[in-house]
Amino acid sequence: MSARRHLPAQDEAELDMTPMLDIVFIMLIFFIVTASFVKESGVTVSTPQAQTAAQQENANIFIAITAEGEVWIDRRPVDPRSVRAIVARLHADKPEGSVIIQSDEEAATGRLVEVMDQVRLAGVEKIAIAADKSAQ
Repeated sequence: MSARRHLPAQDEAELDMTPMLDIVFIMLIFFIVTASFVKESGVTVSTPQAQTAAQQENANIFIAITAEGEVWIDRRPVDPRSVRAIVARLHADKPEGSVIIQSDEEAATGRLVEVMDQVRLAGVEKIAIAADKSAQ
């Protein structure tokens, strides 16, 4: 008979997951804080054509005006008189952003001017009116 050696059982090495979880949570917080949130209008409008239409940078608030004159912000219809308060609140989240107004071709110009006035009264100076680039 051969003699077998019995080595003492070594404790299995355990991997401490705490530092890795800490890093994952820190990265998650970083991405949430640095993400830019865009407040879309929530309704599709037929914007007019323009040859000089250009892409707008840093736009984070979209306001839509339908052909019937309804104003939409953040996927819900709003009263035109409340645009100022809503835009001021949304603009406080990202002050360097701008507002894009998507007005339907058939919408009244008076409603567009009213909305633009409310946006300016909210303290936003960077306002653009959406248009599709014409194919000419």
